[in-house]
Amino acid sequence: MAANYTPMVQQYLEVKRQHQDELLFFRLGDFYEMFFDDALTASRELNITLTGRAAGLEERIPMCGVPYHSVDGYIAKLIKKGYRIAICEQVEDPKLAKGIVERKVIKIITPGTALNEQLLDDKHNRFLVFLQQDGARLCLVAADISTGECQWFTGEGSEMLSAVQEQLFRIQPAEAVVYSGIEGWEKLEAWLKAKLPECAISFYQEENENAGYFEQHFADSEYGGDALVHSAAEHMLRYLHSTVKADLTHINRLTRIAVEKFMNLDATAIRNLELVKNMRDGTKRGTLLDVLDFTVTSMGARKLRSWIECPLLDLAQINARQQAVKELLENLQLRTGLAEEMKKVFDLERIISRIEVGSANARDLVALRSSLAVLPGIKEILNNASSRLLAHLASGIHLHQEIYDTLAAAIVDEPPFSVREGGMIRTGFDLELDELHSIASDNKTWMQNFEQRIKEETGIKTLKVGYNKVFGYYIEVSKGQSASVPDYFVRKQTLVNAERYIVPELKDFENKILSAKEKIEQLEYYIFNNLREQIRAKIPEIQETARALANIDVLASLAEAAFKYNYIKPELNNRSEIRILDGRHPVVERLLERDIFVPNDTNLNSTDERMIIITGPNMAGKSTYMRQVALLTLMTQMGSFIPARQASICPVDKIFTRVGASDDLATGQSTFMVEMNEVAQILKYATRNSLIILDEVGRGTSTFDGMSIARAVMEYIHEKIKAKTLFATHYHQLIELENIMEGVKNYSVAVKERGNDIVFLRRIVRGGSDKSYGVHVARLAGLPKKVLERANEFLKEYDSEGPKQAQPAQTQDSGMMGSLFGSALQQRLANMDVMSMTPIEAMNTLYKLQEEAKREGGAL
Repeated sequence: MAANYTPMVQQYLEVKRQHQDELLFFRLGDFYEMFFDDALTASRELNITLTGRAAGLEERIPMCGVPYHSVDGYIAKLIKKGYRIAICEQVEDPKLAKGIVERKVIKIITPGTALNEQLLDDKHNRFLVFLQQDGARLCLVAADISTGECQWFTGEGSEMLSAVQEQLFRIQPAEAVVYSGIEGWEKLEAWLKAKLPECAISFYQEENENAGYFEQHFADSEYGGDALVHSAAEHMLRYLHSTVKADLTHINRLTRIAVEKFMNLDATAIRNLELVKNMRDGTKRGTLLDVLDFTVTSMGARKLRSWIECPLLDLAQINARQQAVKELLENLQLRTGLAEEMKKVFDLERIISRIEVGSANARDLVALRSSLAVLPGIKEILNNASSRLLAHLASGIHLHQEIYDTLAAAIVDEPPFSVREGGMIRTGFDLELDELHSIASDNKTWMQNFEQRIKEETGIKTLKVGYNKVFGYYIEVSKGQSASVPDYFVRKQTLVNAERYIVPELKDFENKILSAKEKIEQLEYYIFNNLREQIRAKIPEIQETARALANIDVLASLAEAAFKYNYIKPELNNRSEIRILDGRHPVVERLLERDIFVPNDTNLNSTDERMIIITGPNMAGKSTYMRQVALLTLMTQMGSFIPARQASICPVDKIFTRVGASDDLATGQSTFMVEMNEVAQILKYATRNSLIILDEVGRGTSTFDGMSIARAVMEYIHEKIKAKTLFATHYHQLIELENIMEGVKNYSVAVKERGNDIVFLRRIVRGGSDKSYGVHVARLAGLPKKVLERANEFLKEYDSEGPKQAQPAQTQDSGMMGSLFGSALQQRLANMDVMSMTPIEAMNTLYKLQEEAKREGGAL
């Protein structure tokens, strides 16, 4: 049947056979066309008109298309929806083609390899990750082709999946490419779809030949000769080369994600502390990143995010950052001078990437030139810096004088968008190009001179030399003068009142003029590619400059935040002590418009105040206070100054948070199940050097169950883990632990009572609270007055009957231990696997048990 199609459709089908998994954008003239099922999909997803095309058979085939000059927007929409796109271009000049124009796929665009400006977030990396397992080890290799960054990590043993999941959540990849044979893939796939729903999942098909890409890209990288890392990186590079179809020489550094050098923040902590995304709508607003971000370059913004997610453990490195921030804070001229110059720096990392993969235009070269122009000024400003880190970063800035000089001489100030239409190379850069421009621009002068000469030679004073797009150049003579025309004039067109002629000299000029424009476009494109090759040879040096500038930008951003918000430099200690005087929550204090944030002290150590129990009503500020301690510790370890009057903080290896609760509908887990899973993770991975934040553990179940679990968790942390812990609870009975366990101290949120009203003072004070003020909080929330009055009546009843309520119900059969169930129901209940039930299954089972209990009791 395919043989009956037109040659063009046959060509399309041949290309499509090799790209079944992609939507094929097939170039026809000024449009990218899609046919058959691809056309149906594209018209639906892009909301564009579906038409038909004659293809050699009786029925027209489905077709839709988009203009080539606006294709990026359409591609961005499809990529966001998870589609892969193959771009099929005309690869020969239609004028020279014998028969149908040759076409081939020049690149495949996937969510992880897209360089489309409409998809890239200036302040966020766009990673592709490759996952490959070998035995009890799972390797992750992550690459951002828009910046050239490449990292690797391996999880091992029984914890390999959870370790890799933590890195995936931090990296937030746009695409995960999976090598077959991962144990527990179904579980990992479900996790990816639940936690990273925008991450596209691809599967890798191994090619037999060894392409040697690893040695080509990472010849100097240190990876310890690890065969799994080598194999995973090689496969990832093969995948990138097969899709991007470029040399990718900017991907030239493979670095290890050294988890032992950074504070460990699992997915729960990153989410609960709202470091880079808030929990309301997933945006940056109301996050630590939002507060600290005074960066003036895209590179710096991405680096700041990385610093927040990976706080340091090494005291010397933290101190080096602090000293740099201190100098920038105290030296206004240094800080403002750097900011002014850095504002002129474009996104060097992504410009370099576009130059490498062939998608850069002359405007990118202008942006590169503008960026290089300010480097001498930045280096000069940093010459006066005394901190070692700033001096070191200054040494990493190369001036790239040769590239700058070439670009200054070569590229005009405002080049056109396209590199195929000329107009981007300066006059004086290339003699041949200048000559062609002279021919193209001086045609009017030539025509005037030619016309004057022909008039003199022929004696026909009224003849005119003209041009139109249909007939080209011509000599026009009126009908009355046509008898005077010389023999070498060749008639070209007859008009009502005139005749038009051509002569060999004018024809030669016409050919020269018309070919000059085409030659200009070809020569300018050739010159542009030569410039691109010169820049490509210097990519590693430019990348080093970009990294130095990004780090300087982050340090200046932290100094600016410290200046604007009155932050102080926290002391570092190795005494396992967190001591903060008048600490403030960095985010909440910025969101307060009228109120003044109430500061609080913190004292945590490994001896007499290792675990702090915080009691007090809801809405009083317990959660804010605990998050505040975690954030100030994290800020200290990333090298930032902090909102406090004074502080001495030791590095912690991990921060764990159990804050808030919600059903995990994606996996069918109840609030309580989610809570218990998070607590289990903390008890499994926390060490004596960790900081643990626990908020209302056990509230997802009955009072006595919850209180029992909370106490058991506290005892386990106290006896086994010995980590510094902040524990907020409504179970006032737990305050007695201060008298039982060494190192446990009670604190509460100060509350001022005024009759039936209360005022939250937001102060954390020594001593426990034995009141929850639930009805008072309900009044503040606006519950109706009658409901509140009735609640107070019940509260008085329960308070008076409290001791009786605490007694277990007596039954006739003492052997049943006070159970409300008969022996058959008791046996069924004992045999249930409650932890594996979904919430809806548990409700159905409970309903059936209730029905049986009623029957046995005679109620039904």
